[in-house]
Amino acid sequence: MIPVPANTKVWLAAGVTDMRKGYASLAAQAEKVLKLDPFVGHLFVFRGRRGDLIKIIWWDGQGACLFSKRLERGKFVWPATKEGKVSLSPAQLAMLLEGIDWRTPGRTWRPLRAG
Repeated sequence: MIPVPANTKVWLAAGVTDMRKGYASLAAQAEKVLKLDPFVGHLFVFRGRRGDLIKIIWWDGQGACLFSKRLERGKFVWPATKEGKVSLSPAQLAMLLEGIDWRTPGRTWRPLRAG
């Protein structure tokens, strides 16, 4: 898991991204398309066309980090939005990375009554 510091925002780039891109190209996409500064410490998540590969870029204050994950089965749950970006919580990012549908999380157990 990526060590996400407190108060760090996670941004998903809606749509598909060319997964041949490296940190510099993805940072440029964050600036131009998402209209966000890639050097403020937020995480930016991009998904490939097939849906089984994501890349995450993060400026940790000292240097550029590029993480990638490919699922052996299934696809990453991705939003369909006209705004071009979606903000996630660190908990939702953890679910996304585990292949869980982060849009509709649910508890597996709930108490029926107190006592």
